[in-house]
Amino acid sequence: ELPETGRLALYLLGLRATCPPPEPRPQRSLVTWLKYYLEEDWAGSRQHGHPLTSYYQYSLGVLALCVHRKRVREEVIRRLLAAEHHGRFGHAGGSAVDTEAVAALAFTCLERERLGGARLAAELRVATGRVRRRMVEAQGQDGFFGNIYSTPWAMQVFIATNTCQRQPAYGRAMAALLENLGTFTTAATMAQVLPVLHGRSYLDIASMQCWEELDTLTPISTTTLPETLGNVTVRLMVECPEPWCPQRWLYDQPVPAPTGASLLDVLRAATTQGDPNFTFGTQDTSQGPFLSRVLWLEAEQQKRRYWQLLSAPNTNLEMGVADYRPRDEETLILRLSKW
Repeated sequence: ELPETGRLALYLLGLRATCPPPEPRPQRSLVTWLKYYLEEDWAGSRQHGHPLTSYYQYSLGVLALCVHRKRVREEVIRRLLAAEHHGRFGHAGGSAVDTEAVAALAFTCLERERLGGARLAAELRVATGRVRRRMVEAQGQDGFFGNIYSTPWAMQVFIATNTCQRQPAYGRAMAALLENLGTFTTAATMAQVLPVLHGRSYLDIASMQCWEELDTLTPISTTTLPETLGNVTVRLMVECPEPWCPQRWLYDQPVPAPTGASLLDVLRAATTQGDPNFTFGTQDTSQGPFLSRVLWLEAEQQKRRYWQLLSAPNTNLEMGVADYRPRDEETLILRLSKW
């Protein structure tokens, strides 16, 4: 099994943010496990040249240790510095902004907490500056850094380094974010955007004075939304390029679904309509369900293989299967890809 680097890192960040009662032994055990996962994760580099999970998860692990003010071995830090310097954070078919931003937050935290010598601190500062410049260059006409989901991570870097006031790109990103807040529907994506809306970053967790935090969480009443009548028809296609498959297109069928249905609902509908051999599988992650299998083909992290979600002909959905709501007559492509 792969190391649970990212999941444990997010749990430790969340644990620190909730100001738990002072029970050092359980937290100490979790920190020890995270240090172990970071070493196990890097074992994959000897064969593959990258962590077994991803640089995103590896950066999260370093960030979580730093926020808990735990010393990180210099070798671990230099692995990330080398990856940033040589441009290893990117992957095919997607943006590297979120990975670069998490790494830059880890660099800034390590420098701020003085978890290394003066020479290392200078290298961390320079690397963070390079990441900031690349993020500005990656800002699109829509105001987003990379895409809407990587934008809060990028904005946290500007906040953590106190550069948002003198960076016009930050203001454009905030305007775009405020116009699209309804996109953040999962707990994981909300946790990334909420600190930004309050002018904070995950680094602020490290300096929280827990005895000053008020217990202001109160339940809210929920109202049932009115049902939306009608149906949409989505053309669903499954693509498997060579050399994995001798036949490129494995599935091509129109799938009727209720108006407002998610892509996950469309996939479920496809299993009961049309081709009886259509099957799929998902894996639960902190970001919601992850499409792990279509037909007989598995997404394998060890082989850096995943199912890319596209709106025809070649537009990345940039949302998970549970979040994206297809339009009527839209063509969606599930493409087995390398990252």
